[in-house]
Amino acid sequence: MYLRAASINIDDSVLVQQSQAGDTVAMERLILKYQNRIYNVILKMCGNPDDAAELTQESFVKVIENIDKFKGRSSFYTWLFRIGVNLTLNHCQRSARTATCSLDAEEPEQDGSAQSQLKDFLSDDRATDPAALVQSRELCELAKQSLLKLEEPQRTIVVLRDIEGMDYAQIAEVLNIELGTVRSRLSRARSNLRDILEAMLK
Repeated sequence: MYLRAASINIDDSVLVQQSQAGDTVAMERLILKYQNRIYNVILKMCGNPDDAAELTQESFVKVIENIDKFKGRSSFYTWLFRIGVNLTLNHCQRSARTATCSLDAEEPEQDGSAQSQLKDFLSDDRATDPAALVQSRELCELAKQSLLKLEEPQRTIVVLRDIEGMDYAQIAEVLNIELGTVRSRLSRARSNLRDILEAMLK
């Protein structure tokens, strides 16, 4: 289902209108534009590459089947992510193994350098966002392991905010929750993530 990368400069609303008119090329362009982003979010939520690929494909199948029902009340971007996130949350609830699986087939080595950097990060009072660790190559695997230990709703909100970069309003749309709930859930998730990271050093 995945398509080859290509330059895309057409506005989503135009592509959606063309897709609703039966233009399969326009739909392919929408899929191409978002397939990697939706896959990466789903992967970090469910922790299994095969499941993530299947859920990504299922998400786009639903988009294709329901594109005529899209009324533009939200952006196509948030509508797509709502579909993908809901499918993934349902999958995680059905799958008892999700909480313990890793993002990779093999457990990554936790060398002294990465552990030392993680300890420095956690001791920095200014570092209020443990999810930012995923931006560091040396600490990426440690961060991904800790992320998978969060409960699904908290993991989801950290992935959407700190990895996908959605703003609070977009997250509220995707998860169908209030802005205040987004803020409080994200705060708890980041606090729990910090606790998990600290426990990994003990």
